[in-house]
Amino acid sequence: MNPLFAAPQALPAAHPGGISELAHVIVALLLVLGVVLVLARALRGARALSGDPSLAVLAQVSLGAKERAVLVRAGRTQLLVGVAPGQVSLLHVLPEPAEPPASATPVPAFASTFQALLRKGLHR
Repeated sequence: MNPLFAAPQALPAAHPGGISELAHVIVALLLVLGVVLVLARALRGARALSGDPSLAVLAQVSLGAKERAVLVRAGRTQLLVGVAPGQVSLLHVLPEPAEPPASATPVPAFASTFQALLRKGLHR
């Protein structure tokens, strides 16, 4: 008999992916995401612990495309520093710690803003 005209052999049925396989994939994805978040938090904490608490950047403002003014605390002295590509210049020395200006309108936290938007969206 000619193999060209032979009846095709029955192939085994493919294993249908059910809800249980989808649940396994979702659980694995959540596990990997959890590990990534835990590692990110641990690295952020390790970086914060390694810094010298007597030296810190208090504020910074952009003055141009690549220029910034940075307020740095070194011990009890505050330094206003100009930063540009390839250059750092001391602009002013503040012997006493400058008090940050009190804002007239407090900025709401992201969580409360998101919660208000979520409530508004659910009550449509």
